[in-house]
Amino acid sequence: MTTSSEFLSLCESANDLGISHADDIRYVSRNVVVRHQRFHLLEWGDPSLPSLLFLHGGNQSAHSWDLVSLHLADRFHIIAPDQRGHGDSEWARDADYSSHAMAADAHAILSQFNIDQPIVIGHSMGGMNTLRLALEQPNLLDRLVLVDVGPELSDAGAKTIRNFVIDNREFDDLEDFIQNVQKYDPYRSREHIERTVKYNLLQRADGKYISKRDHGPRLATTQTQREQSDRFSLSDASSISQPTLVIRGADSNLFSPEAALRFAEALPQGQLETVPDSGHNVHGQNTSGFLAALIPFLTS
Repeated sequence: MTTSSEFLSLCESANDLGISHADDIRYVSRNVVVRHQRFHLLEWGDPSLPSLLFLHGGNQSAHSWDLVSLHLADRFHIIAPDQRGHGDSEWARDADYSSHAMAADAHAILSQFNIDQPIVIGHSMGGMNTLRLALEQPNLLDRLVLVDVGPELSDAGAKTIRNFVIDNREFDDLEDFIQNVQKYDPYRSREHIERTVKYNLLQRADGKYISKRDHGPRLATTQTQREQSDRFSLSDASSISQPTLVIRGADSNLFSPEAALRFAEALPQGQLETVPDSGHNVHGQNTSGFLAALIPFLTS
C-alpha cells in the first residue's frame, strides 16, 4: 500500500500535523476469513516486531488508526481490523454485534496470525471489546489500552454520539456530510476530514452516499441482548491483572474525569492519562497528544 495514492494522502496529513514516520515501512491491506466470516484488515510493520492489535470505535473503521499506525510501524507489528459490520468487513449474518462476538473475532484474528501476548488498544466500542477479550481470555493479552471508555459512561454523551450516527447514514451530496463532521468534530481540519471521508462512506448505484456500516433494521432484534452482554461494572476491573492504560480526551462528553479516575483506580495495574485538545475521538483529534500518552506505556 505504500505506493498507493491513499498512502501518499496519509503522509500529507501526517506532515500537516507534525507526526513523524520512517521512510521505509510495511503496510498491507488484506482480507482473512475466521469464524466463517470475512474480515478486512490493515497490517503495518514487520511481523518479527512486538505485536499491537487496534480495535476501532463504532461507526468507524481500521483507518481511524492510520496516523498512529504510520508513526509506530517501525517499532511494532500492527493488526487493525475492520470489525464485523464495519468498514470493508462482512456484515454478521446473525446480526450479532455484541462485545462477546467481537471479542471472539479479535481472538480468532490473533490466532490466524499466530500472535500471542499482544498489546490490545481499543477505542470506545473497540475498548469494550478489549475489556471483554481480557475478561474471557485472561492469559491472552500482555497489556491493554482503553481509549475514552469505561464502565461508567454519560447517557447524554452517548446520546450525542448516537444521534450523529443516526443522522449521518445517507447523503445526496458529500459536502453535506463533510460539513456535519466539521460541526461534530471541530478538532480536525477540513483537509483532514476530506482525506478520510472515503473510508467511512461508499456511493451506491443510485448515487447516494451511505456509511459503511450495517444499520439494518434487523439489528433491533438483538438490541436487548447487546445491552445486557455489553455491560461492565467497576467490579469487573479487579479481574484484569495486566497493566492497563486508560486514556481520556480532556473534553470528552462521554467519559467524565471522575468516572475515568474511578476506573483506573479499580484496575489492579491501572493508570490514567488525559489528552488535551480532544474529545471522544482522542487519537484522531489530537494524534500527537495521544502518542505522547501512549508510547511511554508501550515501551516501558
